[in-house]
Amino acid sequence: MNPKTGFIVLILLLSLGCSSREKQEAHVMDVISISTDAFENGGKIPARHTCDGENISPELSWGQPPVGTVSLALILDDPDAPAGTFVHWTIFNIPPGKTGFAEGVPKSGVLGDGSIQGVTSYGKSGYSGPCPPPGRPHRYYFKIYALDTTLGLTVSATKADIEAAIQGHILAKGELMGLYGR
Repeated sequence: MNPKTGFIVLILLLSLGCSSREKQEAHVMDVISISTDAFENGGKIPARHTCDGENISPELSWGQPPVGTVSLALILDDPDAPAGTFVHWTIFNIPPGKTGFAEGVPKSGVLGDGSIQGVTSYGKSGYSGPCPPPGRPHRYYFKIYALDTTLGLTVSATKADIEAAIQGHILAKGELMGLYGR
């Protein structure tokens, strides 16, 4: 095989691999609903769930995950933070039969149901509510993922660790956005 033919074969093989991955990712985008009684999607997060109040997590509920779900993961972050996205909560290996959390989830690393809370941008486990600098309100995204696996991570897991571990395992995703400003 001459070099030109070899190059063409390599390009064809690479493009076939890309289209297979694109098909897999297109299948992944099933939706799971997520909501709270504390605020409407796109609404203002009450001060009690922020550093200006009790700094406790809001009650959350989500829809039934798709068949094949082995665990769930939740990430809360603020993409509007001055130094880049700020992570306020990570929790993973949530049992698939669980359809929400009551208000005020304990800040311990491992919860009674086996869910694991990773570290926030503060370097701590558990929920840390919105605490933006003065100025325009920030957007806070609660993202829920239905996964076809449990994650082999510990309480020291970061958002980046979780996002890397869930790649190729997402069956459904949902998002709830709240606003908070000072």
